[in-house]
Amino acid sequence: QVRLVESGGGLVQPGGSLRLSCVASGRIFSIGAMGWYRQAPGKQRELVTTITGDGTSNYADSVKGRFTISRDNAQNTVYLQMNSLKPEDTAVYYCNAAVSTGYFHTPRDYWGQGTQVTVSS
Repeated sequence: QVRLVESGGGLVQPGGSLRLSCVASGRIFSIGAMGWYRQAPGKQRELVTTITGDGTSNYADSVKGRFTISRDNAQNTVYLQMNSLKPEDTAVYYCNAAVSTGYFHTPRDYWGQGTQVTVSS
């Protein structure tokens, strides 16, 4: 059993910053790629950013240059530093991780419960 728990969301003014965290716990043997997705009201969930096990990151064009993903493998944690926030960034942000629960177990995707980010004046 694997749990991903996000934290750090909240209300922030345009131009402000937030740092999201996501901690994986449970029966974890190894974690591969991790990422952040978001879903705004009335819209489909979209990819924000991903990071591989060795630290290679990718970003959606809408957040490139403003958001930074990082990870701490020793703590099974992934972070999302969000700067220069815009009202368009308002969404529920979800953490994702590819987790193997054993040496012979194929990795599978796990999701967090989401954390609300609201950018408004």
